[in-house]
Amino acid sequence: MLITRATEYALLSLDYIRKSEYPIGAEQLSDALNIPKSFLAKILQNLAKKEILISKKGAKGGFVLQKEIKDVTLFDIVAAVEGRPAMVFDCTQYTDTCPNNGPKNCTISPFLVNFQKKIDALLHSLSLEDILSE
Repeated sequence: MLITRATEYALLSLDYIRKSEYPIGAEQLSDALNIPKSFLAKILQNLAKKEILISKKGAKGGFVLQKEIKDVTLFDIVAAVEGRPAMVFDCTQYTDTCPNNGPKNCTISPFLVNFQKKIDALLHSLSLEDILSE
């Protein structure tokens, strides 16, 4: 699946964070967006690990954007939140578990690989700025 609830929550959070003039904590964000705090905290930490957010410690701590929204792609967000790049079809990544014994024996494998490349290009071309301005 391309976009899971985690990615949806990440996009909503990034939009909220970008509009804030000060760092926002996971609890405040959870309350504002009605997202379970523990789930959201994991999403925010993953975004921070991939340098999309900065996690500031202390009494006035919280999360802020590390990059301009024009410099963050949907590909980056999905990969950070999901822990891997978005895959339309698992078999384009996991050829060793293919029931047809890999791409050499699969008649639709070339199509699937080509389709995945087009999806990757689209995800790389969409910035957070594009998404939030629609």
